[in-house]
This record gives sequence, C-alpha cells and structure tokens, in this order.
Amino acid sequence: MKTPYKNIYAVLKLNRFIVLAVVIFAMLSSTFSLFMVYKMNKETLNSAFAINTDGSIIPLKLVTQKENFKVEALAHLDLFHNYFYNIDASNYERNLEKALWLGNSSVDNLYRQKKADGVYNRLLQYSLVQKVLSIDSQIEEQNGTYVFRTVTIFEINRGSIIDTYELVSSGNLIPVDRNFPSNPHGLLITNYFENTLKKINDES
Repeated sequence: MKTPYKNIYAVLKLNRFIVLAVVIFAMLSSTFSLFMVYKMNKETLNSAFAINTDGSIIPLKLVTQKENFKVEALAHLDLFHNYFYNIDASNYERNLEKALWLGNSSVDNLYRQKKADGVYNRLLQYSLVQKVLSIDSQIEEQNGTYVFRTVTIFEINRGSIIDTYELVSSGNLIPVDRNFPSNPHGLLITNYFENTLKKINDES
C-alpha cells in the first residue's frame, strides 16, 4: 500500500502560517519589551532617592520644577544670606565657606573684595557681631531666567553701640546638581550684587 503524499500547497500554506505566527509573536514580544523599558525609564526619571541617617535608601517622588522651584529658591536665598551676613569672629570663616558653595564667581569676587577692604579684619579686631534679623526675597521669571531681589536687615553689635542696616541685593538663580550638604537645594546664585546699603537705626 502506497503512503499518500500531502498536497504540496497545503504543506506550504501550513509552513507560511507557522512562519507568520512566529514573526507576529516576535514583533509583539519586542514591542512589549520596548514599552516596558520606556515605562521603567520614565519611572526612574520621575523618582529620586535620598539616604536616611541610618543608611537606608528612601525613594522620593519628584514634583515638577515649577511647583517646587519657588520654595527651593526662597530657602536657598535664606540660607545664603544667613551664611554670608550672619557672622562674628568665631564663625565667619566657616559660614563664608558654606556661603561660597551656594553662588558662583560673583559671590566669590564680592567676598574677596570685602576681604581686601578689611571687613573681616575689623570683625576680628573689634570682636564685632553681625546678626541677620530678617530676610525678604522676591523671585520672578524673566525669559526663562530666574531673577531675585532680597532685602536683608542686619545689625552690627559693637559692644555699647548697635547699628542696624538694610541691604538690598540682587542676582539670578540657575538649577545645578544637588550636593548634600553643601548645596541641598540644587541652585546657584549668579550675577550677585549688593545694590544699596543704608543705616536705618542706631541704638545705644
């Protein structure tokens, strides 16, 4: 008895179906894999991690920069002005070093100018205490650039005399990488300038 042979067209049709099914499955599998990679990448970009005091890693969900920027910027400016102007003979070197981390060369140039003018020598010579009383900053966006204006009220205690001053300063803020603990807000002060300084009170 002869073995019946299958119709060659039926065999080719079956093979074509199998090949087509394998190709479609491979394409679907590749598409799904790409989607998962994209999703994981997006989730990673929208997440940050902080290290707790005990060394454990804490995942943090990032919010958009515009929602968060003003709070971060005000805190950054408050930190800088406290470090730069809240000084006395015992802490000025430490505070100024911290302040320099928060600004670019414009802050460093101002520091060098004050040093050359003998500001810090007088602080040591006369044991002066310069204390910040209040910091009021205004921030606005101008053509993609963040501009600030800060009014700092501080007093200089000369022992028997306390003079109070109002300093108006201005500059720009740009986002940079966070650097704990040196620059916790991830911002940098640029084009920093002391606009006006006036004595507003004398107390004996």
